[in-house]
Amino acid sequence: MRFFCAFSMIFLSVGLYAQTTDNLSTQIADSLAFQKETGNSVVVLDTIGKTNLGYFPKVSGKYELKDIELPYWIDTLWLKELYNSELYNEMYADVTRENFDEVTYNELPTDTLKARLERLNQKTPFNVEYNPELERIIKSFLTNRRQSLERLMGISDFYFPIFEEKLDRYDLPLEIKYLSIVESALNPKAKSRVGATGLWQFMYQTGKMYKLDVSSYVDERSDPMRSTEAAAQFLSKLYEIFGDWDLALAAYNSGPGNVSKAIRRSGGYQNYWNLRPYLPRETAGYVPLFLATMYVFEYADEHGFKPKRTVYPYFNTDTIHIKNTITFDQISELTGIDMEEIQFFNPSYKLDIIPFIKGKNYTLRLPKESIGKFVANEDSIYAFVKAEEAKREKPLPKFFNQDTKIVYKVRSGDVLGKIAQRYKVRVSSIKRWNGLRNNNIRIGQRLIIYPRSIPKSQTKSVTKKHTKATKNQETNGNSKYHIVQEGDSLWSISKKYPGITVEQIKLWNDISGTNLKLGTKLKLCDC
Repeated sequence: MRFFCAFSMIFLSVGLYAQTTDNLSTQIADSLAFQKETGNSVVVLDTIGKTNLGYFPKVSGKYELKDIELPYWIDTLWLKELYNSELYNEMYADVTRENFDEVTYNELPTDTLKARLERLNQKTPFNVEYNPELERIIKSFLTNRRQSLERLMGISDFYFPIFEEKLDRYDLPLEIKYLSIVESALNPKAKSRVGATGLWQFMYQTGKMYKLDVSSYVDERSDPMRSTEAAAQFLSKLYEIFGDWDLALAAYNSGPGNVSKAIRRSGGYQNYWNLRPYLPRETAGYVPLFLATMYVFEYADEHGFKPKRTVYPYFNTDTIHIKNTITFDQISELTGIDMEEIQFFNPSYKLDIIPFIKGKNYTLRLPKESIGKFVANEDSIYAFVKAEEAKREKPLPKFFNQDTKIVYKVRSGDVLGKIAQRYKVRVSSIKRWNGLRNNNIRIGQRLIIYPRSIPKSQTKSVTKKHTKATKNQETNGNSKYHIVQEGDSLWSISKKYPGITVEQIKLWNDISGTNLKLGTKLKLCDC
């Protein structure tokens, strides 16, 4: 444990530090606590200076809570993998594909596949029967999707225990956990072109039906626990209606009405494979992809898959109810937990803010060791947060409009944390805007930044540059466009406009594939 000035420690031990420190008598309006930096620490006290609510030592300019000091490393590359949108794009492309090409995969003879599918059929209520289309999909996965599937297998280590617990509670087949891979590629932030969101891809109204809270701060469709509970309830109801799991899955994808229409158009058939020609194209590919995914995961060892396993199993995390509005920045600053880690464990908070609202119970999920730190210092943490609120000129933003862009040239001594603090943004945001894979930057490197605050010395120059940049872009009212040129792809276009992803371009322009026509005018905003 780090030792500080003996003089300071004496005052801390008898609780008199607050009464003897100079200039700590001034009260802060509408605040229960205030703070004062003293050397290498921050002491948090009540407004009349009678109670020492907490003591945050600082090491190398960072707060260090005094509770548990067990080292608990997180693989940041794995965390990044959990939000990798490429996996969702690949899965969505497969779902909407009309047919799969014949693939030569000698390692899986047809007879072997038939025998394995029969064994799957015996242990699951789904109709796992061999047909040539299913064989083409499975062999295409094994040939073309091996790397993606290994990544998904690694991610599933965290999510599948959550799914299995909820499915078991509702007496549903545990194999339904594979449906989330087809739906979202296990990305809690996944959003389809029609607005379906989260691991289980709930539309807004369907989410509301199953009591998923969607507000300016929160979207519980992205919450693994609550959305899985809703999915289990929804699937239970669909099975009650159709009495067949294949049809229940089809109805989950396209709605019960489309399945009923397909039954009528087919002349009364109720077997999924007979109904396939009468279902929407996306739904026609939905169940086969689910069965193919089930096969690959169940026989992963036989096909030599070697997934990278999670460093944070779900059962090694815990939650605590929040008693005051708190930002991810504050949690990260006080506990030393990476922002990316907090975002992963709490994906339902849209603005990286956990609100405190009367009548609502919002929770913070972290690894158990970190939760222990938080609980042990809870009063001090909330006192610190209230002190921060009192100093803030404006209330927490509901939305941040990224309409001002600057180009920052890295100088000697710069690190991402220092740059982020200067412009009141997050390190993770700077990395996303500039396609950075790690925190390494070099002198002279130019970084795109959308600042929340600009130092006064830079205000005039930034305004001038922003005005000039705006003139160079083709605009139509408030809309911004990109004209497709030779050699352009969705990926290359997204790289030209930091902060814009391939998924957003597809959504804003109603694009389902990747082909672009020369001269096409693409919208670069949701407008």
